[in-house]
Amino acid sequence: MSLAAPSGSGRRPRWILPTLAIVTGVATYFLIILGSTVRVTESGMGCPGWPLCYGQLGPIDHFHSLLEQSHRYLVVLVTLLVVSTAVAAWAFARERRSVLVPATAAVGIIAIQIVLGAITVVTHNAPFTVALHLLFGLIVLAITWVTVAAVLVPSVPAVRRRLNALGYTTVAMTFLLLVSGSLVVDGGATYSCPSWPFCSARGVAAPLVIIQYAHRLSVLLVSIFIVLFVMHVARRWRGIPGARLIADLVGVLLLAQIAVGGLVATTAAPDALQDLHIALAAAIWAAVVWLATIGWLAAADESPGLGALRPPALQPSAGKSLKMGPDPSTEEG
Repeated sequence: MSLAAPSGSGRRPRWILPTLAIVTGVATYFLIILGSTVRVTESGMGCPGWPLCYGQLGPIDHFHSLLEQSHRYLVVLVTLLVVSTAVAAWAFARERRSVLVPATAAVGIIAIQIVLGAITVVTHNAPFTVALHLLFGLIVLAITWVTVAAVLVPSVPAVRRRLNALGYTTVAMTFLLLVSGSLVVDGGATYSCPSWPFCSARGVAAPLVIIQYAHRLSVLLVSIFIVLFVMHVARRWRGIPGARLIADLVGVLLLAQIAVGGLVATTAAPDALQDLHIALAAAIWAAVVWLATIGWLAAADESPGLGALRPPALQPSAGKSLKMGPDPSTEEG
């Protein structure tokens, strides 16, 4: 990965677009975490009005109001960053659709997210709107990191991409796993199974137990797909700079998430652990999307095996054999 300027950019600053894209991705991630804190601490109605909090712009003395208002301020910052990244993409990478499309689409998606945030407040945190608000937040997170990957790993012309059905399926199933986790929280099933991995709850409504079991089963299934995808990347994507590092990161995050999920279930889900659980889930989501994106941007090896991994200088040209030693034609007489 490099911060090289797009082709045809002349003397334009090389750092503006990559820096904006990375800062936007990181800020969006922290926005998800802060939104999770608002949700876990039940601070969503700390500001019953919108966009102002009790008619004020400044700090609010009450904890829940301060938390909710801080979340809104971070939304403003992220929105400005998303718009700035899109403007930079049009200025410096207009010829690169892989950058221009996600950077521009992020503007429209975050606009929808802001409207959903207002609806959530007006409807007094109706479970459906809260869940929809979170899911669109995850979509915003994904598309900002798609932009990061597209900026750092330029797309190459290819008949066939490296990203295969396993990669697409892993991305889709990871998103569905986050949906199931949202259903656990919004469905009131967070405390329904105080044991792990199996549920031994007594006196708990059956629907809540079913929601928990459905989530835990999805964790098992998605974990298998993520592990298979990571192994595939480690074996077959060695030619893509940074792919192995991100694959290893996904594996570490997955192990940490499983451990934290067990602690959440067996320790009555304290707020700090719930925040960490959602923070890890968001990190896994961003990393899986990033990994899939750089695979989609890169061309697949047309001939599998060691030959495909040879440097271009060592590839035999048509009608010639690969010989060791100096080329007589280049030696001085």
